[in-house]
Formats: sequence, structure tokens, C-alpha cells
Amino acid sequence: MTQPQDSGPAALNADVQRRWDTNAEFWDDRFGEGNDFQRVLIGPATERLLALKPGEHVLDIACGNGAFSRRMAELGAQVTAFDFSPRFIARAKARTTRHAGQIQYHVLDATDEAALLALGVRRYDAAVASMAFMDMSALDPLLSALGKLLKPAGRLVFSVLHPCFNSANGTKLALEEVDRQGDIVETRYVKVHRYITPTTALGLGIIGQPVPHLYFHRPISVLYQACFRAGFILDGVEEPAFPPQDQADRPLSWANLTEIPPVLVSRVRLIGLQ
Repeated sequence: MTQPQDSGPAALNADVQRRWDTNAEFWDDRFGEGNDFQRVLIGPATERLLALKPGEHVLDIACGNGAFSRRMAELGAQVTAFDFSPRFIARAKARTTRHAGQIQYHVLDATDEAALLALGVRRYDAAVASMAFMDMSALDPLLSALGKLLKPAGRLVFSVLHPCFNSANGTKLALEEVDRQGDIVETRYVKVHRYITPTTALGLGIIGQPVPHLYFHRPISVLYQACFRAGFILDGVEEPAFPPQDQADRPLSWANLTEIPPVLVSRVRLIGLQ
């Protein structure tokens, strides 16, 4: 994919916002209440790590069309959800026909710490960032704000494309045929040629989307160190992969790489007041 042009932080963030606002309606039409990644991998792992209790107040970061906000409301949570795409928020509101009294939607930039703090200091039991960190130009403002928005021992569950295996600027799926003692066997694997250096690249989340969006690849150490700086500890990790029975017709689909996780889901917990 073509690399984005160099720009300052504000211009880069504005470009991210513009691209997602352009893609929002296309994504909502195709994602609906969850695609295979959400239903099989991300949603179940997030729910296990989040371990919601009825009545808890949860912050849904970069909520997109609100699919997981609605799921959390169904599980009994009170949800404050936000995204910086007005078109996504409009679609989220239109889709929220049940549990509407349990969800508040806002148009808000996750890199604007002051705006985040206006949502309510020490108000939230937990926060969720579902497949959002790799789309954000900066993480420190959000994580710093979460250190103040969450209650003592509050938890954050976030999911990302797995930095080791599923990077827009360093991962390739390959298919080979191997003769194993007379049996021709298809072998699928991931080829990694760049990992440790954070990079930014344009890519597609859904084939056919109006414009490519920006992916911000960060190795696992960079992701976790950003959480540690903000006063969190890591206390839960899952690397969900598709089970064999979910294999797809497309040979290089992630559903056919059942031993390689395409996503990483982590839980971090606040250990001190700030």
C-alpha cells in the first residue's frame, strides 16, 4: 500500500478522521451487528476478559456503528460510547432500537485528552477499545485520560490486529503445496519481514471500501509500555484463532490459518489513582 505523506500530528489525525468518516456508511452496511472476526474472535474474547456485571458503567472507545455498545447494553451495562466520525455515530444511533436508554453516543476524538475528561472523572468501571488502537495516531492522550476516567482498579480491554502476524506493513499470507510421502498437502503460513519498528501504512479493512485508511503498527512491547506509563498493569491476554470447522472457501482467508491468531485481545487494570 502507498505510504501516507509526512505530516504533523494534527494534520495526520485529521486525515485519519476524514478517511473513517468517508468509509463509515460502507463499513456499517457490511459489518452490521458483527462480521466473522467480531462474532468468532473479538467479541467472545473481549466478553471473557471484560467479565461485565449488570449495572456497570462502561466506556466504549471508537465505537464505530455501536455494535459492541449494544451487546454490552444487552448484558446489562450502562454504556457511554464515542467515535470521531459523525457518520458512524449517526448510524450507531439509527441502529440502536433496543436498550437505547442504556447507551449514550458522542462524537469525540480519542486523542483529545481534555474532551475525554469531560465525560466524567472516576465514572467508569471499565473501558473497551475494540479493534481501535491500530487506527489511532496516538495512544498516550487516551491512556492518560483513562487513568482518570476509570474508578480505582478499573479495567480496559482492547483488541488489535495481532502485531506479530497481521500487520498492514509487514505480514503476508502464503500458500504452498508440499509432497508428504506421496500426499499433496496445502500449507498456509504467515511471512513476517518487519515487526519491531512502529510504522504507518494505508490499507483496507474491508475489500471495496471507498478509501484506504491508516494503520498504525506498534509492536506488543510499545502497546503495553504505553499502558504501563499510564498506570495500568497487564492481567489478561487472549490470542483467538479460527477453529478448524470455520474454514473458508478463499484459500488465504484467516479462517484457514487455524494455528495463527489474527488478533490480540488484552486486559489491563488501573493500579493507582492519578
